[in-house]
Amino acid sequence: MNTVDIAVIGAGPSGAAAAIRAARQGVDTVVFERAAYGRDKACGDGLTPRAVGALAELGIGLDGAHLIEGLRMIAGRTERVLPWPATGRFPAHGAVWPRRRLDAALIDAAAEAGAEIVWGAEALPVFEGGEDGENGRVVGVEAGGRRWRAGLVVAACGAPGKAARMLGATRVRQEPYGVAIRSYAASPRHAERYLEACLTMRDADGHSVPGYGWIFPAGDGAVNIGVGALSTMKRFKRLNLNTLLDLYHDQVRESWETGPYLERPRAWRLPMSSVRRHGPGWVAVGDAAGLINPMNGEGIDYGLESGMIAADLFVRDPASAPELYDRTVGERFDAFLRTGRRFSFLIGHPAILGAGLRLAVGAQAVADITLRVMGNLVDSESPGSAGRVLAAADRILAAADPLLRRTRARG
Repeated sequence: MNTVDIAVIGAGPSGAAAAIRAARQGVDTVVFERAAYGRDKACGDGLTPRAVGALAELGIGLDGAHLIEGLRMIAGRTERVLPWPATGRFPAHGAVWPRRRLDAALIDAAAEAGAEIVWGAEALPVFEGGEDGENGRVVGVEAGGRRWRAGLVVAACGAPGKAARMLGATRVRQEPYGVAIRSYAASPRHAERYLEACLTMRDADGHSVPGYGWIFPAGDGAVNIGVGALSTMKRFKRLNLNTLLDLYHDQVRESWETGPYLERPRAWRLPMSSVRRHGPGWVAVGDAAGLINPMNGEGIDYGLESGMIAADLFVRDPASAPELYDRTVGERFDAFLRTGRRFSFLIGHPAILGAGLRLAVGAQAVADITLRVMGNLVDSESPGSAGRVLAAADRILAAADPLLRRTRARG
């Protein structure tokens, strides 16, 4: 049996961030990825200013990315162009970086830092004293018929995988989740510096969809085009994502002069909660921990930050790292993400969704708050005016939450 300090399951942004941070501090680290090198992940490819800040903290330059200055929000006939705000904590720019290249840059940095990368190997946790993440202690991983003993196992494998299910790091079934689909299309506007998000989406029957359509210019001749929706909408089970994407593509085809899809559209599910994100000997980071903003479906920045937090706490004290990790992540993110989940139930009602969108884009002050929410720029460490407004909204939504859940859309 091999012995390491940290074993990471998954070579995406959260797993790579944990490996980079740990290996640079002299921690013996191994990363397991079931795909081959050059893995791709269905994603919008957008990096918020928060994500860019996390990459800078990891020492990852943006040489392969297309810089973005802000967000163009569209609701019906109303359009607002909003530059990313300058803050003391996050830069005033984001980026678009296709995941194949972003993930490669991150895992290359992990390998350069000294982490061992094992490709084409599905790693599963090994337990002592029980058979799952609730009753047993995780003492390592098994992959390809071999075992590695580890002081900490970092689950960076997303929520749907077998490893996450074994640990109990799965979505809370009563909570909302998102679905999304994307492709790429050629466009002469591929080098624009603003993301575009259409907040007024309708399905093939004309029903309002709580979610948005996006065009993210990649700067390489193409744009990332996609749509996302929340599970709280009426007729959700009948929603056809391919049709919704085609409708949106038709809507933007003239303004963006887009060509046909460059590849088959790919869909994915966005978990926005987690039953457990830590236990004896293990922590879950990124998507596996449910760290996705319900109001925009973004999670790369939270994945990077949670990976770094896990590694730093292990270096400080391996024994207390899992429990302290859960507390630290909870203090930083939980209140904001809880507000987003409650908000998801609210906008599942079409009348409320329509009125809310008119307010969100129609008034400059509210649009500025919406921008900070869409940029993941609000948490316990940088609340600002947007954070205060969201805190007040959370108190109201907390009182309405039981009613919102009872009257939520069903299928």
